[in-house]
Amino acid sequence: MKPIKAYSPAELSQLLAEEGQPSFRTKQLLEWLYVHPVRTYDEMTNLPAQLRSRLFEIAPLTQTEIIERLDSKDGSSKYLLRLYDGNVVECVAIPSSGSRDRLTLCLSSQVGCAMACRFCATGAEGFNRNLLLGEMVDQVNVIQQDLGLRVSNIVVMGQGEPFLNYENTMGALRIINDPKGIAIGARKITISTCGILSGITRLSKEPEQFTLAISLHSARQEVRNELMPHVASYPLGDLRRAIIAYIEETNRRVTFEYLLLDGINDSQKDLDALMAFCNGLLCHVNILPMNPVQGSPYQPSPQKIVNKWIEALETAGISTTLRTSRGSDIQGACGQLKNPKCFT
Repeated sequence: MKPIKAYSPAELSQLLAEEGQPSFRTKQLLEWLYVHPVRTYDEMTNLPAQLRSRLFEIAPLTQTEIIERLDSKDGSSKYLLRLYDGNVVECVAIPSSGSRDRLTLCLSSQVGCAMACRFCATGAEGFNRNLLLGEMVDQVNVIQQDLGLRVSNIVVMGQGEPFLNYENTMGALRIINDPKGIAIGARKITISTCGILSGITRLSKEPEQFTLAISLHSARQEVRNELMPHVASYPLGDLRRAIIAYIEETNRRVTFEYLLLDGINDSQKDLDALMAFCNGLLCHVNILPMNPVQGSPYQPSPQKIVNKWIEALETAGISTTLRTSRGSDIQGACGQLKNPKCFT
């Protein structure tokens, strides 16, 4: 027996067919789970009472609950969410400054993370489990209900490596993207990966136009291996070839995320390597500021170095932006999300 939110739409259809239900019941059930989310089967009033009782027996309707909400002085909010088994996951809601029309949700795909990137608080605390498809969608609905605002953009950049939970991530994003679901446009949904090659290849074959971001952080193999030891088995040459194939298949731009660390990956040699890596690619570089992480040996690069990199990349014809850090005062910025303890 598994929770109803562990089922994909296709699996729900099969489950209902096995219970002798007509095909339209799948649409009704999905609407109750994710469009007009309810807390009990009894609230699913257009489903037959016998079916509701049966679902209660074989597929529990679990809930994602807010444990705590921390509000930043910059307007962003970090949520600690309790899952049905007592595990806790974090996500961050980031409103656009001065606008109620744009609300970005930094969504998690796993409880914790197995990638162990040395600059990231999530990786330092290890991996617990993959999020269910429905638990990922729940993050959107819970935050929308709590804030009374519609989420307009999704970045799968919270806890976890989404391509190590590929099926559930894609299933959740399809519900989020579905015009009859939560209806967030595909181009407003970004998936961020450390560089799992199989995931990049699979994404290139998907029909949806989700945006791909890659946590690069160094274009020098030895430096990247030190910062991101669990992706050392995916050499930069192989990663670049996978990106070229992705761009050729989709004709979509790839974003490279680059965290500038003082004395680690911010030398002229590092800059030259990044420009060489980007040369000829349809890409964008997003320079990230280093956010404080307790116990981390790393420090942010000086502003003059940041400015130098942005100017050099732009001069080389490489589209570049500097990400504005949001939520660092509530430990909600990039690299700060932890893997909270289980509450059971």
